[in-house]
Amino acid sequence: MEAVAAFTLWFISIYSIGYLIAFKNWSKNQRGEASSCLISLAHGTPALILSIQSQSQFASPNTPFENLVLDHSIAYFITDLLHYAVLTPTDALFILHHLATLYVLATCRFAFAHGAAAVLGVLALAEVTSACQNVWSLARCRRRDSARAAAVAEYLSPLFYGFYSVVRGIVGPLYVYRIGVLFAGLGSGVIPSRSRRVIKEDLNKFN
Repeated sequence: MEAVAAFTLWFISIYSIGYLIAFKNWSKNQRGEASSCLISLAHGTPALILSIQSQSQFASPNTPFENLVLDHSIAYFITDLLHYAVLTPTDALFILHHLATLYVLATCRFAFAHGAAAVLGVLALAEVTSACQNVWSLARCRRRDSARAAAVAEYLSPLFYGFYSVVRGIVGPLYVYRIGVLFAGLGSGVIPSRSRRVIKEDLNKFN
C-alpha cells in the first residue's frame, strides 16, 4: 500500500501542476479536463512500456515488478476517479469505468496475487492509444480558442478513431477472450482457490 500512496501523491502533484500552473489561464472546465489528460499521459505510456516487460504466464504468481506496475496504475485510477468525483460527478460512464478497472487491478494485486501478466496485457492494450487520445483530447478542448489546436484535432480525429476502433473493438476483445478461455480451463485452479483461502483467512480473523 505504501507504493500506491506514493504514486497517488505523484499523480496528484502532476494534476495540481496542470490545474494551477500549466493550464491556469484556461476555463475551469478546460483546466480540469486538461489536467486529467496530463496525468493520463504521465500514466499511459509508462504503463504500456512497463506492462510489456512482464514475462510471466497468465496464471503465474505476481512478481514484485508486476505488483509495482499494478500499484502505479491503481494510483492513477484513484487520482483520476477523484477528479471525476469532484469536478464532473455526473459523468457516470467514466466513474463506473474507473471503479471497475480499480476493482480488477486491486483484486489482482491484493486478493489473488496471481494473474498480473494477463491483467497487464489488457492494460497495455488499453494504454497503447493513450498518447494519441490525450493529445487529441487536449486539442479538441482548445479548438475554439486556437486555430492550431483545431487543426491538430482535425488531423488526429480519423487516425485516433481508426486506431482506437481496431485496438478496443478487435484486438482487445480477442485478447480478453483468450484470457477467459485459459482461466475457464483452469477450473478450480490457482486463482479461485487462492481467493477462497484468502476470504476464509480474513473471516477467521474476526472469529
